[in-house]
Amino acid sequence: MTNGVEGSIIEIASPAPRGADTDIEIDKAKLEAALDYIRPALQADGGDVILNSIIGGTVNLELLGACGGCPISETTVTAGIERILKDRVPGVVEVLAS
Repeated sequence: MTNGVEGSIIEIASPAPRGADTDIEIDKAKLEAALDYIRPALQADGGDVILNSIIGGTVNLELLGACGGCPISETTVTAGIERILKDRVPGVVEVLAS
């Protein structure tokens, strides 16, 4: 015999998908300013970054030049770019790069 509580607990305990909140609004000017802050470090290594899109709290970037094919580009994105963007731009939940 169940009272329906189990299903409710599972739904409440399940985390929402990262960046899923499409109601989040990110200030594009602040985002571009933060990317301009990051860009010289990438350019010094022969790369660059451009903003592709913003969907909710998810920022989609494209790594260019040497950064695009770099074997540690994922680390650059998560440990560097994402950390800086989250710190400087309210609403950034996740950063994805191609």
